[in-house]
Amino acid sequence: MKRIYIDRDLCEACKGCVLACMAKSNNTDIDSLNLSDTTNQSANLVKQSNQGELSPLFCRHCDDPECVEACMSGALTKDKESAIVSLDQDRCAGCWMCVMSCSYGMIKKDTQTNVAFKCDLCKDKEETACVENCPMGAIELIEVGEGRV
Repeated sequence: MKRIYIDRDLCEACKGCVLACMAKSNNTDIDSLNLSDTTNQSANLVKQSNQGELSPLFCRHCDDPECVEACMSGALTKDKESAIVSLDQDRCAGCWMCVMSCSYGMIKKDTQTNVAFKCDLCKDKEETACVENCPMGAIELIEVGEGRV
């Protein structure tokens, strides 16, 4: 199973990962992204701690995902083989139980479609948009068990 690993010592909270995710979600490139469009969303975010430290947050594809348990429509599932939590937006009923149950705040309401929205680790890609666009090399997509996740 792959998970996103963040080396917080390398991360400078530049939000390059957020912009890359936003661009991927809108099927455009970062240079063409309309930052004044408030409907643009990213499946990750950079959050500030109480101590003022900034760090990126991503869907952890939890071992026991509460979002999957809370999903009444069956739109959220966890693949037994890859352990990746996936969202079928066509099945999403917009009840927001997943949004309320995610303890990391990583599932969001898509304001354009009125269904849930979350990180899918850039399905069907070798690399993820956030990893490819991190100028500091602070974000990696690694196999669980490599000692860092």
